Amino acid sequence: MTIKQQLTEKLTLVLLQMGLETITPNIDYPADATHGDYSTNVALVGAKQVGKNPLELGEAIAAQMQKSSGELLEKVAVVRPGFINFWIKDAFLLKNVEQPDTSLQTELTGKKIMVEFAHPNTHKAFHIGHLRNITTGESIVRLLERVNVTVIRANYQGDVGMHIAKCLYGILHTPEFSLENAPTDLKERVTLLGKAYAAGSKAFEEDDTAKQEIGKINKQIYAKDPAIYDMYQTTRQWSLDYFDAIYKRLGTTYERLYFESEVYEAGKENVLDGLQKGVFKKSDGAIIFPGSQFGFHDRVFISGEGNPTYEGKDMGLAPLQFKEYNPDKIVHVVGPEQAGYFQVVFEAISQLLPETKGKEFHLIYGWVKLKQGKMSSRTGNVILGEWLLDEAKQKILASYDISDETAEQVAVGAVKYSFLKVSLNQEIAFDLDESISLEGNSGPYIQYTFARTQSVLRKSPQPPLPKGGGISNTLVPEERNLLLLLARFDEVIEEAAVRFAPNVLCTYLFELTQAFNAFYQKCPILKAEEASEKAFRLSLTAETGTVIKNGLKLLGIQAPPQM
Repeated sequence: MTIKQQLTEKLTLVLLQMGLETITPNIDYPADATHGDYSTNVALVGAKQVGKNPLELGEAIAAQMQKSSGELLEKVAVVRPGFINFWIKDAFLLKNVEQPDTSLQTELTGKKIMVEFAHPNTHKAFHIGHLRNITTGESIVRLLERVNVTVIRANYQGDVGMHIAKCLYGILHTPEFSLENAPTDLKERVTLLGKAYAAGSKAFEEDDTAKQEIGKINKQIYAKDPAIYDMYQTTRQWSLDYFDAIYKRLGTTYERLYFESEVYEAGKENVLDGLQKGVFKKSDGAIIFPGSQFGFHDRVFISGEGNPTYEGKDMGLAPLQFKEYNPDKIVHVVGPEQAGYFQVVFEAISQLLPETKGKEFHLIYGWVKLKQGKMSSRTGNVILGEWLLDEAKQKILASYDISDETAEQVAVGAVKYSFLKVSLNQEIAFDLDESISLEGNSGPYIQYTFARTQSVLRKSPQPPLPKGGGISNTLVPEERNLLLLLARFDEVIEEAAVRFAPNVLCTYLFELTQAFNAFYQKCPILKAEEASEKAFRLSLTAETGTVIKNGLKLLGIQAPPQM
């Protein structure tokens, strides 16, 4: 168990012995390190329940905790208005670091969870918003796997719909977009698709004749009309090949790729079946789900022309996902604009498949904003995901004397960390210079600190203390602070996984690297006066390097050994 879990267990037992078993203890970290290593507000919560003074109740609880402290607690103290603070024994901190928990347990452990992320549309730009989506999904997958959750990596990609008809219209009506003279380079092909989509969107809005033709093309795609289908399949594959290259660069893989083209027919059938059962209703020639009956809003699932909408296609996707994998939960990593959409869709799914109720979850992440406004693939005003990665890499190569391979690792890490370090629901105004800085809360700063630990270890002919080597000297504050943070690593993983919050891990890694750099400046390692002191500090350095590397890995970021 982690230290937090052991404290919780001891505190729960003390409360039971005091007749306060209805109080649920909560252990946290004090904002001020001088107030202890851990803290609880249990006396404040309990005082309201039992009608006692919180300070007096805190003193009583603290006294019992001190009696049962054993090898865990050095000191227990109460501060106004009733917080109980705990200090952990140095020897126990070291023991906890040397014997890390290899089987973390949370309420999610043993569950099967599908994480559905990325969701790019073929024939459209792959922009920086997609980068945040993939970065978020990949980190959540890794965190869940670390707490022993069975994870299915899924990706639902839009490969049919009006956006594709607009793109094909743009190709057909712009001479330089001719497929006969199509470029062979994948990036150039994707650039062509982006321009064609922007041209088709403009024509759709400004020209009624073009609008009618685009509608016809859309029907031809669904009907697999030979007059257009070869062009559709060719350009669709361009997008998919490009997506695969991006996924590889980001270190992301999928167990199942779902496509709108494979679920729209089943979705329509399921909606029509639901219509017969009274789940859906007819309205002005269309078929809707009456979300207003459930406190949401009504939405169209089959249009007046008889085509399934995005909502209707989801009625084909959900049954397929549950049939193939039978997950305990499906986590959809999608932006905030779809919040209302998912409320209705999840309710509709649960009406069709009651056994799935409560198993669908929309994980919202904030927009990545530009200073000049919101991105739009319709107008072509987008920042492409690959451009951002390339630009970061070029700036890194121009600023630091490192290899091309290392620059790639740092660039990808810089972009990913910039997305992950903020809470999911927070919008981001991406700052490229800030993201690649070796100072402050950035990916390269974390990576550089890891490289520093490896540099120290390479320079030392003396090995660190073996596991169980113990502490031979009284700890200085920088040593103890580092030791305490190392001991908290598993606790942070558990919290980040359960809350679907990679930013919790980012905050921890930044604090850990700051603590190590303070230790590095204050405490001589290779020039320590005593051999035992040197060995201990090398051990701290090695353990810090291991934790940073493992933490970065959970974020989907590589840790170059040299920078």
